[in-house]
Amino acid sequence: MKSKDFRRTQFIGLDVEVIGSTCPSIVGVHGRVVDETKNTITIEQDGVEKMVAKAGCEFRFDDGSQAHVVSGDDIRFRPEDRIKRVR
Repeated sequence: MKSKDFRRTQFIGLDVEVIGSTCPSIVGVHGRVVDETKNTITIEQDGVEKMVAKAGCEFRFDDGSQAHVVSGDDIRFRPEDRIKRVR
């Protein structure tokens, strides 16, 4: 699956890691996506939920078959609108 096609998929339930951010304290946060809004992704790490802003972050998602690197600025849409807007 190409990265552009991947950005249209559902992220909840996927493994994710923050690999870059304008806020150095969240780089390295990893776990499973448990919720997503227009501006945030909630990641469960070791039983604790951490809300991470999409803006200014770069994420590595693992869909089980391969890893996809996605800029948070490219997916700053409501999950239901992302399929229409990501090109």
